[in-house]
Amino acid sequence: MANQHKHPVRGLRGIDDDLWNDFDRAVQASGSDRSAVLRRYMEWFTGRPGAKLPERPPNS
Repeated sequence: MANQHKHPVRGLRGIDDDLWNDFDRAVQASGSDRSAVLRRYMEWFTGRPGAKLPERPPNS
């Protein structure tokens, strides 16, 4: 199917709009996107081999 994603969509609850928007601005400032940063964090948090904690962008 043309509109079917390779990976299932995962929902996150309990995140207010301000946090979500701040996170979006931060990942854009770092040259990435929310999915990539969250995936890297989860890989690091679960101890996957070679995983590194994503770097935070400088505060503006």
